Amino acid sequence: MRGVEALTSAPLVEIARALRQRKVSPLELVDAYSRRIDRATGLHAFITSPGERARQQARRAGRRLAQGESGPLLGVPIAVKDLFATRGVRTTAGSRILKDWVPSRDAAVVARLRAAGAIILGKTNLHEFAYGVSNANPWWGVAHNPHDPTRSPGGSSGGSAIAVAAGLCAGALGSDTGGSIRVPASLCGCVGLKPTFGVIPLDGTFPLGWSLDHAGPLARTVGDAGLLLDVLTGMDAGRRARRTLTRGLRVGVLQGSILERVQPRISQKVGAAAAALRQRGLRVREVTIPEMEWTVATQLVTLRAEATAVHNRWIRTRTRAYGADVRIRLQLGALVAGADYVLAQRMRGRLRAAFGRVFENVDVLLLPTTPITAPVIGDRTVRWRSGEEPVDGALVRLTAPFNLTGLPAYRSHSAAPRAFLLACRSWGNGWTKPGCWRLDA
Repeated sequence: MRGVEALTSAPLVEIARALRQRKVSPLELVDAYSRRIDRATGLHAFITSPGERARQQARRAGRRLAQGESGPLLGVPIAVKDLFATRGVRTTAGSRILKDWVPSRDAAVVARLRAAGAIILGKTNLHEFAYGVSNANPWWGVAHNPHDPTRSPGGSSGGSAIAVAAGLCAGALGSDTGGSIRVPASLCGCVGLKPTFGVIPLDGTFPLGWSLDHAGPLARTVGDAGLLLDVLTGMDAGRRARRTLTRGLRVGVLQGSILERVQPRISQKVGAAAAALRQRGLRVREVTIPEMEWTVATQLVTLRAEATAVHNRWIRTRTRAYGADVRIRLQLGALVAGADYVLAQRMRGRLRAAFGRVFENVDVLLLPTTPITAPVIGDRTVRWRSGEEPVDGALVRLTAPFNLTGLPAYRSHSAAPRAFLLACRSWGNGWTKPGCWRLDA
């Protein structure tokens, strides 16, 4: 049994290999993860924990493995953010309004996980309706960082990041509208990938901002993220997870005023990352994108208008069914004028053009994922020499540009260095997916 317990914190690809080699059974894994989840209930990582349904899936997977069947995730327990519809299992979106909703169909991404053989282990906690980055959920519990429970895990996919980092699942599914995969991945210490807009289907996913929403994996290693990404995008399993030669790759290290408010230790890690990449034969140069200064205002107007449109009926008829922070955001969204939304989209177009010019000269962009480390739960502001900044705004300041542009970006978890984000132009023309470059190999 100790071997099974040790395997729960192993990379997903190693777990999948152990299952194929019959070194462990899916049922043993589900039971081991269930015990770990029971011991970690104070973290509030899950809204719906594994039950008999997960054990039934494990038994079926065990029979399929015994019959010689194969699948990239056959028997692998995966946690799913409770924003994605799951057939026969309640899907709350972290809300009181949907607390009893049991969908009759799976979201498209959940269906792809099942088709690959994955066991849906449970549904993870999130910021209410995914509209926030603290994961302080008033209905399902304030989520806690597994490395220091006094600190935030980030959100809105905080439960998924906790589950991965604490070894409560083999991998997890999250969503990202302004940084909601990459922020908790950064604060909890795992890999989080936001792919190119539209390459992972969102059918059956409760929306936050239609033009900003993305789905993507959270995992323990880059290789794990690559395998999950293959499944979620419908690619041939493992094709993108293989190591890609990176010598000569052009890396742009972001500079400029937007990075003036970054904690020194994070800046040092990014500098170490640039140096390590240069030593490995990559061509590293500094780049600036002044248009990124427009991000906060552009994201704020776009998201507020789109989120309030999603919740237009409920925010008027069931106002008190929302938590205070989400209720206020939705009410403020009702005040966004149409002209302001149109102007925000114009600025968004200019931001895309600016990134396009940068990617004519570099292949990937290197920058901090978040300008701060995990804040203490309840902290509302962060202090800089130039004044105070809202914690929520700080956490998405460097991630939201990639939702506005739809460009792929991921938070890396290489052993040395850590805590940086890589982004590149959209897939196509033979480009390798970010998150699958084995820069940490």
